[in-house]
Amino acid sequence: MFKKLFGSKDKNNNETIFAPLNGKLLSIEEVPDPVFSQKMMGDGLAIEPIDGKVVSPVKGEIIQVFPTKHAVGIKTETGLEVLIHIGLDTVQMKGEGFTAHVSEGSNVDVGSPLVTFDLDLVREKAASTITPIVITNFDFVESFEKVPNNQVSASQTEIAHISVK
Repeated sequence: MFKKLFGSKDKNNNETIFAPLNGKLLSIEEVPDPVFSQKMMGDGLAIEPIDGKVVSPVKGEIIQVFPTKHAVGIKTETGLEVLIHIGLDTVQMKGEGFTAHVSEGSNVDVGSPLVTFDLDLVREKAASTITPIVITNFDFVESFEKVPNNQVSASQTEIAHISVK
């Protein structure tokens, strides 16, 4: 609980990533899009969401909110960059059904609301609801340990432990 309230960094430059959504945890290789499954943007995990609420998986600063609100980038205090990409081919929705609750420069804690979206609309209009969580500066990572889980709860379930260089 202390970690969640006051940050996810410890004195050894380790980060804990919490689930940003409620749903089923998947490996990045299971994402039906080669950009993610082949780790072209970095390594990570994915979640098949059961609702349309996205919260911050880490403590940090918002470094990017895509104009279409389908993706958010966060930089942690250790310099780790985490991208949450809601669904696949959702950029084509041009923001329809998405509401951002943060902007670039906002500071967030684990559990801070980032985006809400209409899950049914994404099911209807996008290729998939599967949401990748990617470390985009993976060259900065010393070790990446995925926490074995199936069903995850937003801001409650640890999904990865990372040591940064």
